[in-house]
Amino acid sequence: MALGSKSHQLLSKIATNNKHGENSPYFDGWKAYETNPYHPTKNPQGVIQMGLAENQLCFDLIEDWIRKNPKASICNPEGLNKFRDIANFQDYHGLPEFRNAVANFMSKVRGGRVRFDPDRILMSGGATGANELIMFCLADPGDAFLVPTPYYPAFVRDLCWRTGLQLIPVQCHSSNNFKITREALEVAYKKARAENINVKGLIITNPSNPLGTTIDRGTLKSIVSFINEKNIHLVCDEIYAATCFSTPSFVSVSEIMQEMECKSDLIHIIYSLSKDMGLPGFRVGLIYSYNDAVVNCGRKMSSFGLVSSQTQHFLAAMLSDNEFVENFLAESSRRLGERHNLFTKGLEKVNITCLPSNAGLFCWMNLRTLLKEQTFEGEMMLWRVIVNDVKLNVSPGSAFNCSEPGWYRVCFANMDHETVEIALKRIRAFVGRETGKPQVEIKRWKSSNLRLSFSSRRFDETVRSPHMMSPHSPMPHSPLVRAT
Repeated sequence: MALGSKSHQLLSKIATNNKHGENSPYFDGWKAYETNPYHPTKNPQGVIQMGLAENQLCFDLIEDWIRKNPKASICNPEGLNKFRDIANFQDYHGLPEFRNAVANFMSKVRGGRVRFDPDRILMSGGATGANELIMFCLADPGDAFLVPTPYYPAFVRDLCWRTGLQLIPVQCHSSNNFKITREALEVAYKKARAENINVKGLIITNPSNPLGTTIDRGTLKSIVSFINEKNIHLVCDEIYAATCFSTPSFVSVSEIMQEMECKSDLIHIIYSLSKDMGLPGFRVGLIYSYNDAVVNCGRKMSSFGLVSSQTQHFLAAMLSDNEFVENFLAESSRRLGERHNLFTKGLEKVNITCLPSNAGLFCWMNLRTLLKEQTFEGEMMLWRVIVNDVKLNVSPGSAFNCSEPGWYRVCFANMDHETVEIALKRIRAFVGRETGKPQVEIKRWKSSNLRLSFSSRRFDETVRSPHMMSPHSPMPHSPLVRAT
């Protein structure tokens, strides 16, 4: 014990603090999966990973493009003539062709309604690195950012762990489908100021993780007006922009800026190819800032987490193929809509509803009727049963700082069709045991004019249930998972 204590004293405060956020059921579910991962033949009774927001539904399209474009990779004989140039490239700005291709792709994702300047694009190691980099540029230790609830659990790590920032929750509620209101923003801001907390900005995710909803144009204008009046920054995490699969369509803050007067130097966009393209392993994180000082400073800071030149070279070729990009975006949207419909309809067979959603790789599932008590303790008791007995890794709403117990995020795009059906079968069997009686029709959520936009044609999937270690958490297993 003494030896461990001495070793602890030799480390920095960042290395020894508990602000990484790993002590959360969001990460604990990962650990449960890692100890007993589902496999259709080797471990059919294992835990199915439904806590991983990955888009694995269109790998076949990318693989087909790679086969047809061997010159895109310096690892192929056809692309070897570029090897020396790419191997030596280390400019912080990034390859010009990469930045041009990304700017064009971002525009296409937003329906061509806005254009992006390649010279304002900053690189980082995934959205995690991009989020941290923008916080280093905008705030000092002790400063705060407002964030509407529920929000991505790893924001604690991404935004606060090494920067010393703090997050101030903006409480949103199911009574209006968790919509962000001006009143809620004002309450959170005034409370922080009353406690002498320096609020430097507001961060939003659009489309939302975990809700799977897009922010409407009116709400975005209200948010921009709010940050203008308070003279604070607005960081818009738009990494799920191309996952919209039904109406209403996605509206970017960049579109809002064209429609109203605003302080553009206060607005910054976080983007990546992890969700929209399904390429999290490529570690492509991007910042698009309308602030010249942020661009200049952020470019210097990006030296700590650049995207490899080999990755830039490959993606520049793929994203410059307009025909491929347009087909990929359309087909990805169709397949996500089809998968969302399959999953939510399967839940409805046992009267489980989800928040009406039109984007994302997950559903916000309402299990309040299954809670033994309407508390967060009751939510965690049910979550343990789902993980340990039903063998599904879903994420409880409390991990997302949700203001109400009984909500769970469940991912549906990181597995094949057969695994989804097995997961639904387990859920239906569990609900049947819990209720012990015929299902009674329950009240449906009010839909915000959502319409699915996909064909019913079944597609051939080659993806399987994921079998990898968590990208988020260390190996030790939390006692929270082992609890019964």
